[in-house]
Amino acid sequence: MKHIIFIFSLFFSSLLFSQEEEHSSLNWLTDLNKAKVEATSSKKPILVLFTGSDWCAPCKMLKEDFFDSDEFETKSKQFVLLMIDIPRRTDIITEEQRKKNFEVVRKYNKEGSYPNLVALDDNLKVIGELSGYTFLRETDRHFAFIDSILENY
Repeated sequence: MKHIIFIFSLFFSSLLFSQEEEHSSLNWLTDLNKAKVEATSSKKPILVLFTGSDWCAPCKMLKEDFFDSDEFETKSKQFVLLMIDIPRRTDIITEEQRKKNFEVVRKYNKEGSYPNLVALDDNLKVIGELSGYTFLRETDRHFAFIDSILENY
């Protein structure tokens, strides 16, 4: 019986791992300057996600409901993606990355809202912003936001 439970555990954990892998094709950059270079060369807007990956419950829900969706994965190809993570744990990002992230927060997320989406043009000018995510877990506003950025870019 223990062997059967162990085999089922392995099966389900591999199934969950493979589902995580499905959405790992999102190319999140973590450096604003690199995102600017890519946006300039590709002529795409930058979509900045401000998140607290290890402490922000709405950030975690937004990742699961919005960013891990097939619909977002398709639309993401029209953006340069930039993730600015401000975790509480010190082992998630380096101290150097933390300093860079706080510089971006000071410039583009002055109110310190998490999660926060900011769209930038290739000159790093803000062209749109959407803050927050509710426990109702409705992503309509988020898809409308990125659609409006794409329509007007």
